[in-house]
Parts: sequence; C-alpha cells; structure tokens
Amino acid sequence: MDIRFATRKGVGAENEDTAAAGPGWAFVLDGATEPPDADSGCRHGVRWLVGRLSAALAAELGAAAARKVPASAGGGGGRRLPDLLAAAIERTRGEHGPGCDLSRPDSPSAALAVVRAVSDGLEYLVLADCAVLLPAPGAPPRVVTDDRLDRLPGGRPYTRELVRSMRNRPGGFWVAGADPGAAHQAVTGVHSGPGGRFGLLTDGCTRLAERFGHGWGRVWDRLEGAGPGALIDWVRAEERDRPGAVRGKPHDDATALVGAFAPAARGRRLPRV
Repeated sequence: MDIRFATRKGVGAENEDTAAAGPGWAFVLDGATEPPDADSGCRHGVRWLVGRLSAALAAELGAAAARKVPASAGGGGGRRLPDLLAAAIERTRGEHGPGCDLSRPDSPSAALAVVRAVSDGLEYLVLADCAVLLPAPGAPPRVVTDDRLDRLPGGRPYTRELVRSMRNRPGGFWVAGADPGAAHQAVTGVHSGPGGRFGLLTDGCTRLAERFGHGWGRVWDRLEGAGPGALIDWVRAEERDRPGAVRGKPHDDATALVGAFAPAARGRRLPRV
C-alpha cells in the first residue's frame, strides 16, 4: 500500500478535516463548520463528530476487509460502501447520548470521500463537497464529485434558512451527520481503470479547480508528482494572491490524499444488485 496525505487547518481554531487509510481502504472527512450563532442541539461539536465518525468508519472498513463482520450483517466484505457508512453513522449517533438533540437542522455533520479496493477496481463513495480523482493515461483524471449543494433552488448566495431546509432532504443535499439513511444517497460506483491510483480531496483543495480555474489535470499532476503537502501549499498561495476568487472563508481546512492499494487488497467481489 502506498498512501500519502497532508491536512492543514484554515482560519478556524481547529482543523475539522481528517484522513485515514488501512489495508485496501482510504477516506477523507470534512466537518461542516457551525455558524457562530447556530444552535446545533449537540454538546459535542463538529470536531468531536469528525473524530468519532472517522473512527467508526475506519472500524467498519477494517472489519469488512478482514471479513470479520457477522454474516447477518451481510457477510463482511460483501457489503457496499453505503452500508458501511450507514453503520458508522449509526454507531456515532449512539455515542452522542441523551444530552444531544440530533433532530436540529444545524446538528454536526461532515462531507467525505471514500475508496476501497475490490476485485474489479476501486469502489468509491462521495457525500457532499469532497472529491475522488481517478487518473487516466494521457487524459485528465476522472473526477467524482457530489454537486447537489451547488444546485439548490434560487442560486447563490443561499440563505441559511434555505440550506437548513434542504439538508438531508430529497431534492436538496446530503451529509453524514445523524441520519444513517444519508449514506444511501451518496454518489457511488466502481472504477476499473488501469493502475489503481487515486486521489481524495476536501473542498479546501478542490477550490484549485472549482474556484481558481486550474484544470484537474494540473491538480492531479501536482498531487501525484509533488505530493499532498505541495498541493496545499499551492492552495494557500492562490488564496493569498487571488483573495476575491473564493466565496466564504479565505482559508478553509484542506486535506489531500494520494495513493494506490497493494494488489493483495483486491480480493473482494461486490454482490450484484
């Protein structure tokens, strides 16, 4: 397994991004920063949610890879990524305790991008504003994103009331928070391209293409060639030099991961649905 990643905080007091990887799987998580006057109903906060959800998802992915999940849960490695994410959300929900009102629309949540090795390629999942990059020889990478947050009715700038009303709702957008059902609304698929290399980015890095206009081919070349830390350096340089090009926070938390899995990890075959 060859995995490299870097993460760097933005303007906030804490980095609400994280990344993790294990034999045959990897993911990045991006916590949704709470507005300063929001009443989330949760006594823990976004950073807690990111840490607990990351640990729960890593446990689900690791157990599935080792085929240690009970057969009643779907036979371990036979479960798809939405099933594993739903189980991780459910586990994290149970850790909140009775002091948290998870029905609030501002309860802590996160975006994420996940990949894992399967027998016929890479299974991927994207929920909200993260991205999976899948390189192709002699061409720009395939970029898997979930752009539903960019397509809410009325156009930007969105009001807070609109975002709250469309969060985890049909016709709106979906995030990983308190609702396990959101996992089954993610953008998913299997990529069978050659080489098996991939990149994972939070939106603090995808702004290189989406806000600053750099081609995804250039983004991939910097990520693969110079490494995740150099990619984030590039983000920060663009933010300093072109402050008017970015909506919202001038420096967001930024996480980038690049790598490939060992051939031995590709022994899992997905069930047909």
